[in-house]
Order: sequence, then structure tokens, then C-alpha cells
Amino acid sequence: MTATGSSQPAISVQELVKRYRKATRNAVDGISFEVGTGDFFVLLGPNGAGKTTTISILTTTLSPTGGRALIGGRDIVAEASAVRREVGIIFQKPSLDQNLTGEENVRFHAVLYGLYPWAPSWRLMPAAYRAQVEGLAGLLGVGEEIFAPVRTYSGGMRRKLEIVRSLLHRPRVLFLDEPTAGLDAPTRRTLWDYLARVRRESGTTVFLTTHYLEEAEGADHVCVIDHGRVVAAGSPAELKAELTHETLIVDAASADRATLRAELGGLGLAAEGDGPFTLPVGGDRTHAVLRSIATPLTLVRTSAPTLEDAYLEIVGRSAADGEDDGTAGDAGEAGGSAPNAGPSAGAGSEGSARA
Repeated sequence: MTATGSSQPAISVQELVKRYRKATRNAVDGISFEVGTGDFFVLLGPNGAGKTTTISILTTTLSPTGGRALIGGRDIVAEASAVRREVGIIFQKPSLDQNLTGEENVRFHAVLYGLYPWAPSWRLMPAAYRAQVEGLAGLLGVGEEIFAPVRTYSGGMRRKLEIVRSLLHRPRVLFLDEPTAGLDAPTRRTLWDYLARVRRESGTTVFLTTHYLEEAEGADHVCVIDHGRVVAAGSPAELKAELTHETLIVDAASADRATLRAELGGLGLAAEGDGPFTLPVGGDRTHAVLRSIATPLTLVRTSAPTLEDAYLEIVGRSAADGEDDGTAGDAGEAGGSAPNAGPSAGAGSEGSARA
């Protein structure tokens, strides 16, 4: 679905294909999806799944072999220059000149985009440029540090500067390719707070690839690809509900455990473990199950599924399917491991998903 009130999606991908020269299979193999204007969209998948290839095609740095993609209604091939003016990009590896100040990096970007004429100093730049940079720097908490050399910045500060730079031309879509890779947990959290504020205040569509799965929990839509194909799609809640189940963990005093096990069996509950006992239950059954247990309980705990749980089940099934049909292996991107689901990053159709 597209965002409410929007006549066209921010991103439309239709049967997109990319095959690298001498490759034995497609790196991107006929994927389709849409991203609504102002949405937070996340593309997930193991290394080598086709994520970087997809984002490179959508940002016009790589040409597709087949299919079509539109950014704001503009064709990424036929209108590549116009598309580049519509998007902002934050790469996995910083692309800043460390010998320049933060502001000089931003000024260079502004001139390259033709936003403002070049001037040799901050004070000689147009007032509109200075007001815009000050506003973005204030929004992201950069402040006076923007006039310091980039080589003095922390990793988090460099990411903030890249956001300032990428938002300067007011992009319709902000692409984030592993933006928090290498950052510590507090810096990642702070950076996402800033990004949420930017999205809320500017209405920018955010397209994220990440290895930190908790970063995807707040997405409007998640698309999982593997072997270059869409293997699941939906909101985080939909993926979790379809592929995983809430569990109830209960226990009793040692003398009552045998009684509790027998009671659970009599209730038709398949209990795992020798105490505590783990019971697979739906969210709406938890209270009913607890009310039906007469044995005094010493432990009651629920365990709700996470997006990580759903993701691991999705890629596990996809890997098994790939082994069965002989398509497992590299598709032009490095690696083959699953994303890092550490601290803060039912199977769908293989061909199409709509956000």
C-alpha cells in the first residue's frame, strides 16, 4: 500500500533484475515492491542476498539488467539525473573529506548539486544557504562542531554530518545503507532519534538496509530478500504473527512439578522442558491458559517473538529451499552470513511485495 493521501508511491520497483558479467545467476532476480511517500521501509537479507545491488540500482549508481524502477514517478534509467536530485544517500562507509571542515563538506555538496553558487568562505555564501545549514545542524545537534575539521569528529558526529549533507537538497527519499555500522549502541540510538525527528518534520521517505534487526522494528514495511528474490514482506507485526508464536513459561515448586506436567498434559498443552515448562500459545490464549491451571505456580513469564525471530525463520527456510533447488551461493555480493541481530539493524511470494 502507499501512504494515505499520496497519489503515487515514493518508490516503485517492478520485476527488477541485475546479472553481473560472468555470474551464474541473477544478483537481483525479478523483485517488485512499492514504498509509500513518507514511509519507513526496510530491506533485509543475508550478505549476498542482493540488498546493496538493489540500493545501488535505485540510487542510479548501477544499471539494471531488466525490469523498471521509479523514484517519485521518475524512471531511474531514462531520468537518472532527475532521480539523483530526488534522493539522498548515506553509505555504509563514510564519504567525507577529513581534511575539510564539516561545513566545507556540506558546501561542496551544495555546489555539486547546483543548489548555490560557490564562495570561498562560509560568510560569503548566500544567506539562504547559511540559514539552511544552520537549521539542519541545529536539528541534528551538530552546532558549532560543523566548523571543525572532520578528522576531529567521532563516528556518530560524522554520521550526523552526512545526514545534514544528504538532506540539504531536500530529497524525497533518503537511502541509508548500513548507516550505523561500526557505531556503539548509545550513538546508534541517538542517531535514530535524530532520523525519526527528521522524518517526522520533513516527511522524507526512509529506505534502510541494516544488519541490526531491532532498527527495523519500527518500520512501516519490511521486505526480506534472499538469493536475489523477495521471500517475505509485510509490517514487522505481520511477519512476527505469521512466522512465530508467543510462548508462556510456567513453573511450580519441585514437589509440584510432576503434578503440573500432568495437568498441562490433561489440558492438551504440549509443554517443553522439565521445569520451567514452555508452552506455545497465541497472545489471546495466555490468560485463559493461566486461569485453567490449578497447580500453584512459582513462575509465570511470557516471551513475545521479535523481528529477529521471524527473520531467522524466514532466511532459514529460504536457505533450505535454495539447497533443494541448487540456487544457494553468491550472487555478486560478498559473504553469505545472516545479519547481526545484536544490539541496535509465513514466507511471502518470491516475486512481488507491496508496501
